[in-house]
Formats: sequence, C-alpha cells, structure tokens
Amino acid sequence: MESKTAVTALGALAHATRLEIFRLLVRAGAAGLSVGKIAEALAIEANGRLSFHLKELVAAGLAVARQEGRFIYYSTDYAAMNELLRYLTEDCCGGQPCGEAVDLCHPEICP
Repeated sequence: MESKTAVTALGALAHATRLEIFRLLVRAGAAGLSVGKIAEALAIEANGRLSFHLKELVAAGLAVARQEGRFIYYSTDYAAMNELLRYLTEDCCGGQPCGEAVDLCHPEICP
C-alpha cells in the first residue's frame, strides 16, 4: 500500500460519524446494510449528511456500494481494510515480538 492511499483511508476514518459507520459495516459482514438500516442503527436521519459520509468511505476505498432495487447497500471492503491494517503494522517493534498479535479478518469469513 502506498502512503497516499493509507492517508486517504485514515483521513476518512478521522471523523466520529464515519468511524462509527465503518465499525457498523465491519460488524454487518459481507451483506452490508442499507442506508436506512445504517441511519436506524446510528439513530440519525438518512439524509444528505449520511450520504456524504458514506461516499467518503467509498472514495477512500474502505466501503463499497451496490444497488438492489430501490435501495443502496454499503459494505466493508475487507481486502482494503486488511491491507491498511497490514500497512500500519508491517514494521511493528522492528520485527521483535511486542504483545498480542491482532488477527486480520480471514478471507473465508470476511470476503
């Protein structure tokens, strides 16, 4: 991963609402959630502000959107998430053990 890509992803997550949305999408799994379900889960209105935050996550490569009928569903791009986590931890402790390892989302569980 290039540092520019990491900065873009981290910048998207550097907002309380987007971070909360991203964490919600991670928990939702590959099926994702509709905009209405995201708004309901976060107790916010499904309006332009929510759409803005979702588009920022998509633009940063952390989420994907798909349309099914009249509804738009958003889900985590687990490959991008794992790539970001690897980038952030690839040189952890200079290669020396430094505590518990964090397992990345397994591809069979999080496609």
